Amino acid sequence: MTVRAAIYARYSSQMQSEASIEDQMRLCRERAGREGWRVEREFADHAMSGASMVRPGLQDLLEEARRGAFDVLVTEALDRLSRDQADVAALYKQLVFAGVRIITLAEGEVNELHVGLKGTMNQLFLKDLANKTRRGLRGRVEQGRSGGGLCYGYDVVRRLGPDGERVTGERTINATEAEVVRRIFRAFADGQSPKAIARALNEDGVPGVRGALWRDTAIRGHVLRGTGFLNNELYIGQLVWNRMRYVKDPQTGRRVSRMNPREEWVCHAVPELRIIDDDLWARVKERQGVIRASERVQMIQASRFWEHRRSAHLLSGLLVCGSCGGKLVSVGRDYVACGAARKLQTCTQRKSWRREVLEEAVIDVLRHRLMEPDA
Repeated sequence: MTVRAAIYARYSSQMQSEASIEDQMRLCRERAGREGWRVEREFADHAMSGASMVRPGLQDLLEEARRGAFDVLVTEALDRLSRDQADVAALYKQLVFAGVRIITLAEGEVNELHVGLKGTMNQLFLKDLANKTRRGLRGRVEQGRSGGGLCYGYDVVRRLGPDGERVTGERTINATEAEVVRRIFRAFADGQSPKAIARALNEDGVPGVRGALWRDTAIRGHVLRGTGFLNNELYIGQLVWNRMRYVKDPQTGRRVSRMNPREEWVCHAVPELRIIDDDLWARVKERQGVIRASERVQMIQASRFWEHRRSAHLLSGLLVCGSCGGKLVSVGRDYVACGAARKLQTCTQRKSWRREVLEEAVIDVLRHRLMEPDA
């Protein structure tokens, strides 16, 4: 009886080569050929972390295993399937239940001992890698260099160091964008709302971050978290790092931000990157304080609205405006409207539609086409 095999390959970072997948596949095919197994399916995940189960290739693999589509799974190493200890154990249980043996080029046939030892080692590897990465980033910050991405108002400095290696983390002020930053700060300090500022910038054709349209949320940000234009301390020549940490939700695989204690923040003065003077910064902070102390904002904060996520509906994320192609967003409890028209005012279609009516119309069309497929 011919053994049916499947192959799984994965690489975890955009920095790695796409050829890594083909290299893994080739080695696994050679192993299957030597064993006389017939390769039925090949699964792959490109640039996806092994710390998450939310991977399309892996989910397809599990679905096919439950259907009994193959007898053996071949992969380069156990950490290609997952680096999370709990996920490795769960995958092993599911595949064994489906009657599938796991064969890796590194460990051979996987059993409970491999799952326990390798799962623990892979988990420790991830933790060690995170610690080393953070240590390297902290060293860069303490030298006055960036420990993260590029923010608006600055350009990346590209040069080689004395040792011939590329220097990373250096920034310089972008004069054009810096003037836009000053415009935003002055407008807010003079009483304009973030929504009005965003609207004016879009009307004047000023390109936003990465060329996108300006949004009030990007300007307003979050005071305590230091996000948004009005809270970015780099604009006053103060580099702040480690304000937040990110953890993965084990259910969704998505990263969730958490505030670090203030004593863990790393701050470094970089006066050469200052765009906003102290007086303008103080005026902005004073106005933010007045807004936060207002009765309306106090009532909103007391409601803790952020803890009540808006429910997903049948057509959530699927509706687009016929005029501009932008997303339709919730307006009130039961209606949807063009987000570009309501929030950015870059679209003239301001009509709203009752969500229930749209859902019924879509269901009627689907029902008609399913009952009369030739229609």
